[in-house]
Amino acid sequence: MATLTQQTAGRRTGKQPEKASFSPKWASGFSIIEASRQGVPAKQADELAQLLNLSFKELAAILQIAERTLHRFRNEGRLDAHSSERLLLLSNLAAHGLMVFDSRADALANWLRYPLKELKDQAPLLLLSTISGFSLVDDVLTRIEYGVYA
Repeated sequence: MATLTQQTAGRRTGKQPEKASFSPKWASGFSIIEASRQGVPAKQADELAQLLNLSFKELAAILQIAERTLHRFRNEGRLDAHSSERLLLLSNLAAHGLMVFDSRADALANWLRYPLKELKDQAPLLLLSTISGFSLVDDVLTRIEYGVYA
């Protein structure tokens, strides 16, 4: 996401702020297992957080690690297997969400923060602290995709 300074500068110069070049790709279950065993590059976590407008604290909560540990992984260059798996699940969810929201990362980021009746009046982002939560949020995206709102 563009920062406020970038957005303001864009208005003054007439230029549009750059869009994030990162585009999450859907991965199969076996691909997730293999990639998580190898460890995902920490750079991918930063790119996904930027795309979804996630704070460092929110990303750490989704990955189920302490913020300090996330800083350490960034310095080491790779996430551990547990964090990698969760990041890949988030990447799959983002890829699905971008498809549903016509590649509008801002709309997906806002939707993740909006409480939904289908999720017992909880924001989808809050449910991503559990593996079951990823599945529930993905199910809601599928219902939106197919126009099934009830």
